Amino acid sequence: MTPKNCICLWYEGDAQEAAQFYAKTFPDSEVKAVHLAPGDYPSGKAGDVITVEFTVMGIPCIGLNGGPVFKHNEAFSFQVATDDQAETDRLWQAIVANGGEESVCGWCKDKWGISWQITPRILTQAIVNPDRAAAKRAFAAMMQMGKIDIAGIEAALKAE
Repeated sequence: MTPKNCICLWYEGDAQEAAQFYAKTFPDSEVKAVHLAPGDYPSGKAGDVITVEFTVMGIPCIGLNGGPVFKHNEAFSFQVATDDQAETDRLWQAIVANGGEESVCGWCKDKWGISWQITPRILTQAIVNPDRAAAKRAFAAMMQMGKIDIAGIEAALKAE
């Protein structure tokens, strides 16, 4: 059953492939249901996959195969808090190696155009550090990074 509130993500026709990738890549993620169109619609015909119910790290989502009309952009992203460099590297690489693209400051985009912030917890903690000089150094270090390098953030925090 569809939850009362969920995120609806628009795809050109490959919502099921995206949902399966997310389920394979992220913990606490799964494909819950695949629904076929009962009739023809502007981007497809009866019997095509129209929606896919899935979760991404426990967040309920629906993938809608709506066609090429609307494109994703960075105004929406999933922010994933990582605990160490290995987890950061694994998730970043999974997204980028599957047809995605790298960006800056911990952002990357999957092959469907969904933006992801792969954000080590230490970075989030560094930016809100009460030592504002250390926070500023960590922020400046982050601004020079694509994928976040935890050792680089730690070094910036310790610098004088």
